[in-house]
Amino acid sequence: MANSPQARKRIRRNDRRAEINGNRLSRIRTFVKKVESALEGGDKTAAAEALKEAQPELARGIARGVIHKNTVARKMSRLTKRVAAL
Repeated sequence: MANSPQARKRIRRNDRRAEINGNRLSRIRTFVKKVESALEGGDKTAAAEALKEAQPELARGIARGVIHKNTVARKMSRLTKRVAAL
């Protein structure tokens, strides 16, 4: 249990940040799923459009410290390759 006021405040802050970061991660996953569903449907224009919308969300995840930059680079590379292959 936290004994100092700073530790109590840190616990409150961590709870708030965890909720915000969870929401951000969920939003990113949603955009990636839109690209994947368009890929499964075989619609290249829809997949390309969904990828275009997902890119800034992934970049924002890096900027906010939610996802590691290499993870985003890997995801973007794989999604772009799949869209181009359609």
